[in-house]
Amino acid sequence: MSTADDMKDPIPEVMPLIPLRDLVLFPNLVVPLFVGREKSIVALEEAMRGDHHVALVAQLLPDTQEPGVADLHVVGCVGTVLQELKLPDGTAKALVEGVARMRIVEFVSMEPYMQVRVEVVEEAATSDLETTALMRALVGDFEKAAELGKPIPQEVLMAAGAIEEPGRLADFIAFHLNLKSEEKQVVLEAIEPRDRLDKASLFLHKELQILELGSKIQNRVKESMSASQREYFLREQLKAIQQELGSYDEVQAEMDEYRSKIADAGMPEAVEEKALKEVGRLEKMPSAAAETGVIRTYLDWLVGLPWTTEDDEKLDLVEAKRILDEDHYGLEKVKERILEYLAVHKLTNAQRGPILCFVGPPGVGKTSIGKSIARSLGRKFIRMSLGGVRDEAEIRGHRRTYVGALPGRIIQSISTVHTRNPVFMMDEIDKVGVDFRGDPTSALLEVLDPEQNFAFQDHYLDVPLDLSQTMFLATANDRSTIPQALYDRLEVIEVPGYTRAEKFHIAKDFLVPKQLEQHGLTDERLDFTDEGIYTIIDYYTREAGVRGLERQVAAVCRQKTMRLAEGDDVATQVTRDTCESILGPYVHRPQVAERRGSPGVVAGLSVTPAGGDILFVECTKMPGKGQIILTGNMKSVMQESANTAVSFVRSKAERLMLDPDWLKNIDLHLHLPKGGVPKDGPSAGVTMFTAVASLLLNAPVKPDVAMTGEISLRGKVLPVGGIKEKLLAAHRAGMKEVLMPKQNERDLDEVPKEIKDDLSIHLLSTMDQILPLVLLPPLVGERPSLPPE
Repeated sequence: MSTADDMKDPIPEVMPLIPLRDLVLFPNLVVPLFVGREKSIVALEEAMRGDHHVALVAQLLPDTQEPGVADLHVVGCVGTVLQELKLPDGTAKALVEGVARMRIVEFVSMEPYMQVRVEVVEEAATSDLETTALMRALVGDFEKAAELGKPIPQEVLMAAGAIEEPGRLADFIAFHLNLKSEEKQVVLEAIEPRDRLDKASLFLHKELQILELGSKIQNRVKESMSASQREYFLREQLKAIQQELGSYDEVQAEMDEYRSKIADAGMPEAVEEKALKEVGRLEKMPSAAAETGVIRTYLDWLVGLPWTTEDDEKLDLVEAKRILDEDHYGLEKVKERILEYLAVHKLTNAQRGPILCFVGPPGVGKTSIGKSIARSLGRKFIRMSLGGVRDEAEIRGHRRTYVGALPGRIIQSISTVHTRNPVFMMDEIDKVGVDFRGDPTSALLEVLDPEQNFAFQDHYLDVPLDLSQTMFLATANDRSTIPQALYDRLEVIEVPGYTRAEKFHIAKDFLVPKQLEQHGLTDERLDFTDEGIYTIIDYYTREAGVRGLERQVAAVCRQKTMRLAEGDDVATQVTRDTCESILGPYVHRPQVAERRGSPGVVAGLSVTPAGGDILFVECTKMPGKGQIILTGNMKSVMQESANTAVSFVRSKAERLMLDPDWLKNIDLHLHLPKGGVPKDGPSAGVTMFTAVASLLLNAPVKPDVAMTGEISLRGKVLPVGGIKEKLLAAHRAGMKEVLMPKQNERDLDEVPKEIKDDLSIHLLSTMDQILPLVLLPPLVGERPSLPPE
């Protein structure tokens, strides 16, 4: 090791040069220097043999291995080597003190080391007030940097405060700021002390901004970490308390189970986030809190819903047709429309389609058609009865703020079958009620709209559930009571009542075997003959469907089962006499017998929610002052039809060979039996006209004639609805002739052929055609006839 003896020797003009990488030496500062390049080691040794002075200049690029003249800065620092230490690997370590700024004037030699001629840069003394203020601000900012986290030792701060020379202060602060080499070189090349202070102050201000921003970020992180640590400590304390109470394992296991179920449920991201939030709330709550039960129930509903679960659908139209034929006799038009629907569903593979609504009288198989559709698709079947539902919450559920709140019946049903693509039948959609608790049909608008039900939101769940994969069906008895907005979303398929022949085949092929099996009987023990089945149809039931027919068949089976239980094991044939002995006297008799030979009594045809029906119109007269009395629970439209019929008879009195003033001395009374049933509509106009004319002419109407049609004051017969149901009712009642408007002729295409073959159908254009077709000879006087006009 060598040591310099004299530090105050004058600076020579020519001296060795050592290029510096990533290092800038300032005057009056001491730095350690590691020398590894061969030329630099030779230059260091030459300086140690001489006066210890060496020129230290920074390279333009630190990566240059053998720098030349163009690779070095011009301004550098003259340094005095205080100590030198040879290292085992051939390199050297030196302790160098900066003496003065210098500028390279000339490169004297490049081998075996760099030797340069230098010019020492003298510094001018400056001591004005502005410079003093700038020095104090620089020291203040330097201390502020230390406060903001800059690793500056305390002794360095004290030393900076003690420096009185402006240039030296700038060099000192620039060196300890750990600036980049390029920035330190800028300060080094600033010859004027005032200029050097400005540049050092600029770099220090930039460093302060970085330090302040870093401090803000660190404070935010610290606050976040503090909150996390606080939550962690609280959780650990909670765990410790739960462990002391012996409930930690159960609570944690339950939370882990909920999280696992949520992850496996396949929920949408937003729903899963909400479910996990509820788990977090439950985890923080004391187990005895009242709300824990509410949250648990809510989570159970969420994880129990089929968010992604679907049944595999296997649709074969041939198999679907076989299933429909197997489950239902007749209904060919209905089956054809269902197969069309399924074909479109198969080819397009689209779940969104029309909502089928089966409208027809009770007992014709509307609900069982839905079951057959589900069976043909291989899907699960849900039936939800809407009859009497008056609370909107039944559909959409209650909000969780209410005690005992639950989801609506739609969500409950979907959760029960645990698949999101069942066949969902809404039964009796026309019997939904409205009261102060809301309108359930309005809640159904979203469910039954394919454009909206992909995000159905139940009030209880408060998250959207996709119902677009669910196939919705509906049934109704009376389309007129379905709200228009809801009706607009449905595709209505009329399911008509059954004919007598269809009822016979349904009873023989479906109902009788079913009831025999349910009552533990065989057809050897109880044999239903064709005569017996027809007897039940004709004399013990009068309906559009077959529900009453099935009940009567069951009644016969029960009698036989009771006798078997008593030991009477004799085979029985169900004939007309057997039916009368078991079921009692005939409940229904042919209606034509009820009105034979009675002027003023006419059979009309009507349509009810239970199908077509016979509607008798009775008319009588009594001494009076021309009053027209209408009874039988007639509504306004039917009352207008009655007045129209009377007015037309009065206008045609001369042609009917009646006294023009026939109404002056009598009161006319029109009555419709079954007064407990409201009646309305214009289709009884023809019947009322015939009844009034029959009474006044004292001429009975043929007992096997029924009629329907609206009338006008001009004598026209106008079209009406429900022709198919009315003709079926006429056929069931044993009528032989039917009068109907000619404009309804196209509706006969929907009527079964066997019905049209059994009935003589007369098509009416004007009211003049009616009386010659239906009136029998008058009981007094001649048979009337309407002469041509």
